[in-house]
Amino acid sequence: MKSKILLLVFCTVSFFSFASEEIKGKVTSVIDGNTIEITLNSGEKYKVLLHGIDCPDLGQNFAENARTLLQKLLLNKNVTIVVRGKDRMGNRLGDIRVEGVPDPKRELIRTGLAWTTEQNDELESLKEHARVQGLGLWSDANPTPPWIFRRQQSMLQSKSS
Repeated sequence: MKSKILLLVFCTVSFFSFASEEIKGKVTSVIDGNTIEITLNSGEKYKVLLHGIDCPDLGQNFAENARTLLQKLLLNKNVTIVVRGKDRMGNRLGDIRVEGVPDPKRELIRTGLAWTTEQNDELESLKEHARVQGLGLWSDANPTPPWIFRRQQSMLQSKSS
């Protein structure tokens, strides 16, 4: 019983210490509409995906618009990333803060260049407003979410035997 309590305490402390991790660096590359690369002062590089949203993938309508907006907001800027977790590839998922710049994920949603992937009333409201106004990807009659686009692309690839 005592070991179970200690394990629970350890897991809880580990979760909260990871959940509140912050990293600071300079945005040296914008890979796509929701993925950046930052370089720390130590020279370490990290790929970071914006938490809670997904933008069109390269090859989809509005992918380049999303990438361009993210470049305008973040490229060559010093940022603080509040890490919210990791994706299945081990890349950090985070909220990005930079002084004097609007929240990039809210801007992408507000301008109709991203889907929400997490339950968040504020982001859902921004998305719905963009959809009703027909902004960005919502100007298409039936835009394909990037997670479906990726699945379709993987099914088109030839299977090796």
